[in-house]
Amino acid sequence: MNKSGVLVVFSGPSGSGKGTVLAEYFKAHPEAAFSVSATTRAPRPGEVDGVNYHFVTRERFEEMIRAGEVLEHTQYNGNYYGSPAGPIRQELAAGRDVVLEIEVEGAMQVRQRFPEAVLIFVAPPSYRELEARLTGRGTESPEQIAGRLAAARREMAMAPRYDYLLVNDRVEDAARRLGEIIAAAKCAPGRQQEFLRQFDEENTEK
Repeated sequence: MNKSGVLVVFSGPSGSGKGTVLAEYFKAHPEAAFSVSATTRAPRPGEVDGVNYHFVTRERFEEMIRAGEVLEHTQYNGNYYGSPAGPIRQELAAGRDVVLEIEVEGAMQVRQRFPEAVLIFVAPPSYRELEARLTGRGTESPEQIAGRLAAARREMAMAPRYDYLLVNDRVEDAARRLGEIIAAAKCAPGRQQEFLRQFDEENTEK
């Protein structure tokens, strides 16, 4: 059997409940790993290097890009954000599944550089529910909410480019289905090359 882990890319619009679903998933799967992104922005109060982000200089991040040391990256408000490839590959080689929670732009970069990754798009059960969730937070102005809803429509248009669509109607159910998707992905023939090779070798020996 293939002993390497599965790289999971998890995306979805603001208000879809990505973080909540992942928190529930990790409760049931503590053996899985969450990829910590790197950034060039300064740490905020309470943030810990290596836990919230890997905080690096702009020069170091650009060096990582040139060396192919990030699976995906983007710029936001003048700062770089990206997923360091080294720790991800180490975790996968050790047999741990690794989850990246990133935007759709980054997900498409991972698809090009790591084709065997499993891309999962999480969506709210309806547009009205998404609007209710964003409004219910009570932390943003009507203009900001309208901007998030417009962004959600653009992101939802990218869902067909993912491998799976996960509707977050109930957090516990969505987390369970996430685990089932990852388990099923491990059964794909392309991830069982070691088993197929050994089977062929045993057949040849006869």
